[in-house]
Amino acid sequence: MTGRTSPPTLSGLYVILDPTVRPERPLDEVLKDAVRGGARIVQYRNKAASMKQAYGEASALRTIAKAVGATFIVNDRCDLALAVDADGVHVGQDDLPYAEARAIMGPDKIVGLSTHSPAQVEAAARFRPDYIGYGPIFTPLSKTDHDPVVGIEGLRAVRSLITVPIFAIGGIRAEHVGEIIRAGANGVAVISAVLNASDIQTAVARFIGQMPGPASRGA
Repeated sequence: MTGRTSPPTLSGLYVILDPTVRPERPLDEVLKDAVRGGARIVQYRNKAASMKQAYGEASALRTIAKAVGATFIVNDRCDLALAVDADGVHVGQDDLPYAEARAIMGPDKIVGLSTHSPAQVEAAARFRPDYIGYGPIFTPLSKTDHDPVVGIEGLRAVRSLITVPIFAIGGIRAEHVGEIIRAGANGVAVISAVLNASDIQTAVARFIGQMPGPASRGA
């Protein structure tokens, strides 16, 4: 984090846009509906795409996000994040190590990190990423090969281990938001609960409506 003058403060609803979840719906339409619902932190994730396809998708999404002042994050790919001038990148435990991602992205971009256990949270605390994702809190709706479910109490137990914002992830629905925030999370990250909704704008607005105060407004 050396050289950073004003690290971002992130909270609220974090929407992950993955076209493999709902391939029949164009991502740009999904994002437009999400931002109309109030989403202000979004991540592009498409592990199945070629770099050419990913660049085209990410560029279009970045333009939409920028127009509304939404924070735009790219999953995994630092090169893609820099190519489209994303606000940052998110890396997982099996992706590029955090230190290398930070070195590539530079001091002024956001770098987030996925964590799934107290040991991983403690390790993340030494690096001080801009935020961590922690979970799965519940059984994920979007994948079957997931890490062990940690539950609300698991989230509560790691809050004291790290000072950066925590985004809870994994099987979260709008009705879970209150107890998740009370357990110490700064926000929730969602995929299927928004992307598979019949009305994405309404689904996003419902999540945001469960957020307390300033957290509902995102970054």
